[in-house]
Amino acid sequence: MVCFEADIDLDATFGCGQCFRWLRLAHGGWSGVAHGRELTVRRDGPLLLLEGAGEDERGLWQEYFDLGRDYGAVRALLAGDTVFAKAAAFAPGMRLLRQESWEALCSFILSQNNNIPRIRGIIERLCENFGERLAGGGYAFPTAHRLACISEKELAPLRCGFRAGYIADAARKVDSGEVDLSLAARMPLDEARALLQKIHGVGPKVAECTLLFGCGRVECFPVDVWIRRAMACYFPQGLPGRFEPVGGIAQQLLFHYVRCCPDAAHEEALAPFRRTGKARSAGLQKPTAAKAGSAPA
Repeated sequence: MVCFEADIDLDATFGCGQCFRWLRLAHGGWSGVAHGRELTVRRDGPLLLLEGAGEDERGLWQEYFDLGRDYGAVRALLAGDTVFAKAAAFAPGMRLLRQESWEALCSFILSQNNNIPRIRGIIERLCENFGERLAGGGYAFPTAHRLACISEKELAPLRCGFRAGYIADAARKVDSGEVDLSLAARMPLDEARALLQKIHGVGPKVAECTLLFGCGRVECFPVDVWIRRAMACYFPQGLPGRFEPVGGIAQQLLFHYVRCCPDAAHEEALAPFRRTGKARSAGLQKPTAAKAGSAPA
């Protein structure tokens, strides 16, 4: 077991739509698979406990949970704006996860025109069919090399529809090195976006999500239906420049707030959308508790 002193809200972090392989347990902890390890994560007072992690992996999990970042300073910056202050106050312990870039890419390819329960199911079937079986009975996320030789027909059991072709193309291009995800994490941002969009089916939203959640590019700002409407109302001129260095954190806090906070239902930006029922028909219905009904992009 590894433990950290950490300011983190696990429900907000795992339940905000940024990841798809974590499940809430009855006692309040969460179980999941990340970096090929099966973990149970829970809070004990000020401590974050990671059962299933070794002490020699401390650095890996510190990066995964973004524990080296001063989120107090981020919240203080965002508090300078009324809207972001509300969003930060609603989920003050939310953190961005630094997921494996290949898993993030595949996950957000599968998230297109989809809802979170269905995305979870597809990813679970992907791992069960093509991932390595782990000691505890779970499955690692399949590598690009494993999927590169898989045909779209062989992906049929996933029931992911048109996205099967996108996953197959992504696997081939990542495995061949045509799309180098480690390079995307450090190259100029516009070049990284263009690199990811070489993959069939990867547009600006999926590229932005991959860079934010899988490559640690916290300046990225994915825009989905919820964010587009909120930005049109609150920030019609775009994200204020002072927030751009932490735009991804600001985006995720705003996304979680407008979807989950009861008070947000009365906000001018979302009230028309909720009244028309378009949210439900688009698979963007309001979630309850730690469940989520829509993907962030």
